Amino acid sequence: RSAHSGRMAGWMWLRCVLGEAHRQHPRLGKYYRMIHFTGREGFRSKASALWSLSYYSSPLLLCYLYRKGCRLISLNIYVYRLVAQLKITRWKNSEYLQFISILEEAKKNHTPANKVSTAKYIGLFVFMCAFDPLCDRKQSKAGVSLLKPEPRLRGAADSVLNSVFLITHSFGRRMLYPGSVGLLQKAMRPMLQQGQARLIEEFDGQRNKLVACDGNEIDTMFVDRRRDGGQNGQTLVICCEGNAGFYEVGCMNTPLEGGYSVLGWNHPGFGGSTGVPFPQNEANAMDVVIQFAIHKLGFKISDIVVYAWSIGGFTASWAVMSYPEIQSIVLDASFDDLLPLALKVMPDSWRPLVQHTVRQYMNLNNAEQLLKYQGPVLLIRRTRDEIITTTGPEDVMSNRGNDLLLKLLQFRYPKIMTDEGIRVVRQWLGSSTPLEEASVYSGYEVDDDWCVSVLQSYQADRDVLFPWSVGEDMTLEGRRQLALFLARKYMRNFETTHCTPLPASEFHQPWRL
Repeated sequence: RSAHSGRMAGWMWLRCVLGEAHRQHPRLGKYYRMIHFTGREGFRSKASALWSLSYYSSPLLLCYLYRKGCRLISLNIYVYRLVAQLKITRWKNSEYLQFISILEEAKKNHTPANKVSTAKYIGLFVFMCAFDPLCDRKQSKAGVSLLKPEPRLRGAADSVLNSVFLITHSFGRRMLYPGSVGLLQKAMRPMLQQGQARLIEEFDGQRNKLVACDGNEIDTMFVDRRRDGGQNGQTLVICCEGNAGFYEVGCMNTPLEGGYSVLGWNHPGFGGSTGVPFPQNEANAMDVVIQFAIHKLGFKISDIVVYAWSIGGFTASWAVMSYPEIQSIVLDASFDDLLPLALKVMPDSWRPLVQHTVRQYMNLNNAEQLLKYQGPVLLIRRTRDEIITTTGPEDVMSNRGNDLLLKLLQFRYPKIMTDEGIRVVRQWLGSSTPLEEASVYSGYEVDDDWCVSVLQSYQADRDVLFPWSVGEDMTLEGRRQLALFLARKYMRNFETTHCTPLPASEFHQPWRL
């Protein structure tokens, strides 16, 4: 018995030392109800960040240390020893010892009780997978190919393409999705832990691991409002975050405040999700999230609303393209196509390279996907947006949300959106304040009731899919009125910048005829 106790003590000591470095043994982030950081935990966090910084900069650091001699090398070794000693102090931490015991039991026995036990800890991604379409034998749509599949590179003759491939997979991807950079995630960790704790404590959130068809593990958070009795609770809002957004602190909070059931998820490589956020991986992740909502959470696909902010419009538009029965889509501060925005930040001499790279590897063409959806759409435009404008926030006409609206209206109502229809809509889009917007609208004497009756009459007589031919036998004045009416129904302005959280009062269900 004493020999067994000795072996157990040695095993526990080893686990305490390995801690974060051991892939199958995550860090203890404290209980959700004890999320304040002690000085020691804060120091460990900073030491961990320094370790990561030295790891990523190690090639340059080693050359520098070699030139400076052994003194700096000895200092570096001393820092690493200090970090190791801080980890060893976990042996004296009763919370950490209890954490290890619960974790090992959860790994051996995947029971609901063990899942609940591990869920009490911040930063711990539960080992028991909540949903794997292959294991659950559900039909997945992840096989739906993207508009431009990623090409295979062969042979030495493709050296230039290989170079582009490497640039995209290193610098380009991190520039487009800064939230996947480890150092940024470490800096944001306290904020993410606070947000995760809030979702679980205040909203009874359920954290689940989903396995996409490519093997990536997707970190999700579900808040169920169906039992609250409110009408909005019966609708599930699936949230797609921006390029540096996480469900812990992202757009998930907007529909939550509106009383909806909400399902948030992190991009591959963000937070607890594994992988890298390339378009196909993003689509695979979105697919398994929808499958989970339908087959495990029990929502009808017609009760699902997809809500996205910024670059999240790619996965949101992919979702409604691939699952056309989805109730509606809301795109906040999103764009029509990545290429114009990529060209904006790169030198003109790089234009051919940027075009090739974006189209081959990062073809986030939201408009092309959105046009394949027949359901209700709402676009929210930030009138002082500094990110998705091509000339600057002061020029509201350079906002790529305008192009997304025009492409959608031109596809759905081609007889209304003639040259004159486009002209009046662009005039309306040039309004940066509600007063200017109302002035343009009233200037053309738009009769809302008449517009609704014309569209309803066309729909009742034909019951056809988009594009519609309504407006082909109409006067110029009538087409102008319909163009402005539809523009205001499909888009709402919000007077703020790109990164301002959207208030619940600005989150609306899209217009239905």
